[in-house]
Amino acid sequence: MQLIDTHAHLTSKTLLPALDSILLRAREAHLERIVNICTDPESLKEGLILAEKEPWISNAGATTPHDVEKEGETCFPLFEQAARAGKLVAVGETGLDYHYEHSNRKVQQQFLVLYLHLAAECRLPVIFHCREAFSDLFHIADQESKGLFAILHCFTGTEKEAMEAVRRGWMVSFSGIVTFKKSEALRRAAALIPLENLLIETDAPYLAPQSRRGETNEPAFIAETAKCLSEIKGVSLQEMAALTAQNARRIFRFNDFSSPKNL
Repeated sequence: MQLIDTHAHLTSKTLLPALDSILLRAREAHLERIVNICTDPESLKEGLILAEKEPWISNAGATTPHDVEKEGETCFPLFEQAARAGKLVAVGETGLDYHYEHSNRKVQQQFLVLYLHLAAECRLPVIFHCREAFSDLFHIADQESKGLFAILHCFTGTEKEAMEAVRRGWMVSFSGIVTFKKSEALRRAAALIPLENLLIETDAPYLAPQSRRGETNEPAFIAETAKCLSEIKGVSLQEMAALTAQNARRIFRFNDFSSPKNL
């Protein structure tokens, strides 16, 4: 069984100090690949170093909607340079967050457009963060990047929002939230999504699955999310792992990068 974690913040300040042991446990847990999400200059710098050292780790990058008002202007050129140099497999996480609204909505929208254009120019998929802002996200994406490959990361929306994403050909990625006892509505949404549109992620160090609640999350814990989705979709864990790994390889075009070693 091989698994792919499509969204983990490996080079965040939380995980970076223990990264060697985290990656060892990931290998032992049958992780074929991990997409490391870089959100600021330091995590990007460390991510690029990590990918050189560990070819089974790939990087994506963008300033999150939380931080664009404060850091967007200084960080965008760094992510742009990395994307144009072929160092990223995706642009993101970018998007809109109207729940916390740490950045002004208009500023979030402006940087979303910038990152959408960058992804289109570099022919990269885009990873969306979206919370309580799906109407605007769909509208802006339709206006600015119709036909772009996209992933709704850590999906927590409604059944209708899930199907709107599927209608656009987007991937819908589930984190450990889908395993939580009170996530019945989210599991109903997952049941509707075609297998070819499904991805799994940890969003480590956040959102550890139900059996690990309260712990720092890491890629080695992803099997619990895969098992939950396999039960929802009525397939075996091995089938779910294989299907979501195949989807990840297709969307991120991992064949363009080095293959993992010693797995």
